[in-house]
Amino acid sequence: QVQLVESGGGLAQPGGSLRLSCAASGFTFSEYDMSWARQAPGKGLEWLAGIYNDGSDVSYVDSVKGRFTISRDNAKNTLYLQMNSLKPEDTALYYCVLTGYWGQGTQVTVSS
Repeated sequence: QVQLVESGGGLAQPGGSLRLSCAASGFTFSEYDMSWARQAPGKGLEWLAGIYNDGSDVSYVDSVKGRFTISRDNAKNTLYLQMNSLKPEDTALYYCVLTGYWGQGTQVTVSS
């Protein structure tokens, strides 16, 4: 069965960085486009970034463009999200997403 396990969240200071990882299993990772999404307290799910199955194209929501970078390693069945210049409004539960599936999420808290 599809499993997506996010890791790498934690507490960061404003302006700091974190790198999220998502270990994927139960499907042929290299054949599927993947995304990251987040849910802030009291808000709905927000799509953040997507990447083609072969990594040839990426896209971002405007609020993270230039600060976040999505990437993947198909040999390791792993999806990444490098987050730089973090802001308090980036505080949320971050999810790795395959259409119709998501993991348990990893908490990111940005605070001084």
